[in-house]
Amino acid sequence: MYARLSARDAKNRFGQMLDLAQREPVTIEKKGRPVAVVLSLRDYNHYEALEDELWALKAMQAEKEDWLTEEESADFLAKLGEQETQDE
Repeated sequence: MYARLSARDAKNRFGQMLDLAQREPVTIEKKGRPVAVVLSLRDYNHYEALEDELWALKAMQAEKEDWLTEEESADFLAKLGEQETQDE
């Protein structure tokens, strides 16, 4: 279960929120509804790796179903890797 903080508390207790986010995701609420989540860098990197793995699996499945050739699939994955490098 995620920790929850109001936007006001997140602002006023920013350092504590960052410490808490190292242990678990923190949901920020505004007027009682969730508007953001603060994650540790470790969790963020984990989710990014999972997303990369998902897209690689989708590319392999597309190749098996003759949507892409092996070369097209390799090009797609290479471009995806290049895009991630540019985003960092």
